[in-house]
Amino acid sequence: MSDKRERQQTIREIVAAHAVASQEELRRQLAGRGWDVTQSTLSRDLRELRLARIPDGQGRARYAFSDQTNGDYELARLERMLPELLVAVEGVQVLVVARTMKSGAQPVAEALDQLEWPDVAGTIAGDDTVLIICRSTEGRERVLRKLRTYIDR
Repeated sequence: MSDKRERQQTIREIVAAHAVASQEELRRQLAGRGWDVTQSTLSRDLRELRLARIPDGQGRARYAFSDQTNGDYELARLERMLPELLVAVEGVQVLVVARTMKSGAQPVAEALDQLEWPDVAGTIAGDDTVLIICRSTEGRERVLRKLRTYIDR
């Protein structure tokens, strides 16, 4: 087994066994098992392992696996998350600003990226805000309409 695969297997084991809230916490746990990794290496591993920070229901966030990758799963996941996490949306030119509950922006942005809506060029997420870059003003309106249906639930 290569070093990378062994390290990623160790990451899987740590995340499965513990509620890991941050990259720094995960880096410390890896160091305790003999893996000295940089933040950039750890970020790359998390992306390749499809780990994302999700709200834990107690006002904190933790890393969790996205085990399935098909569009139906992502749509169902997004539809479950949005009514709970989405607070408000507004549009400006080709941009949509989506406000979420604390720690809700990362999972919302990741789900939107996975859905690959044709009107969305990409997303940028903070802690409670997602910037959605649309391909056109018409596309922005379609995205706003879709997202508003989740707020009105």
